[in-house]
Amino acid sequence: MTAGTRPSRDRRPAAPTGQARGENQAAPRQPRQVNPLAALLLAPNPSPMTLEGTNSWMLRAPGHAGCVVVDPGPDDEGHLAALAAAGPVATILLTHGHPDHSEGAALLHELTGAPVRALDPAHRLGSEGLVEGDIVAAAGIELRVMATPGHSADSLSFLLFGDTAGTAVADGAPLAVLTGDTILGRGTTVVAHPDGRLADCLASLRRLAELPEGLVVLPGHGPELPDARGAAAYYLTHRAQRLEQVRAALAAAGVGPAEATPRDILERVYADVDRVLWPAAELSVRAQLDYLRDQG
Repeated sequence: MTAGTRPSRDRRPAAPTGQARGENQAAPRQPRQVNPLAALLLAPNPSPMTLEGTNSWMLRAPGHAGCVVVDPGPDDEGHLAALAAAGPVATILLTHGHPDHSEGAALLHELTGAPVRALDPAHRLGSEGLVEGDIVAAAGIELRVMATPGHSADSLSFLLFGDTAGTAVADGAPLAVLTGDTILGRGTTVVAHPDGRLADCLASLRRLAELPEGLVVLPGHGPELPDARGAAAYYLTHRAQRLEQVRAALAAAGVGPAEATPRDILERVYADVDRVLWPAAELSVRAQLDYLRDQG
């Protein structure tokens, strides 16, 4: 995936062939309460890249009417209307700007008046962005912003704090971490070269691996995970194994990372991966080759 631009409301993207715009409104999906502070509304955009679809998160403490929406997802009127109906929406946050997470933000902003906050100014609607260390407080919860680039340059994660009784924001450990596409609920994510960089990805995973043990992951796609540290450690191991496979493929081909053909390395290293995912895997290969070249 590549980062998208904020859609203009007078130039809306066409519906896929054979599907009328708004068709998904006939059978809106229902939110699923995942923990006392977080409910999930699954967007109707399943694909090999998005798994069951994009996870749109609605965050509020018990007893609070308002909510914070993280990643409104695609520009689907039924899905966005359901998010708006769960409000009032106090603010809209983006983990990153890829279209499957951000494309619907403009319409949700129109429906609710809530600002859209993101690291990349191109995706903001309102005067405030998001950067490392920011605290977003609304609806009885707090989100503390972690910069976790790698999947994309603008990727963020959010530590979720709140009192599950709905009285005040807790002072202790976070209840969960929202990771966007940095950690998925199933499988591993692409390093979306050239915007995404493997060195950044590894640094972000090391940060996530230092979070408290047993911290639940609320990902951008797929099911929630019970332990962020364990998930990050798995990703780090997987990345290290892939790098070793790329080094072996380079040695077998008798070339260095600067001279290698990404497609040739892809065919050698990702032969076990479904070919429908090869375009995304090739982005990761390019990121791996850049990383090895930079490492000397």
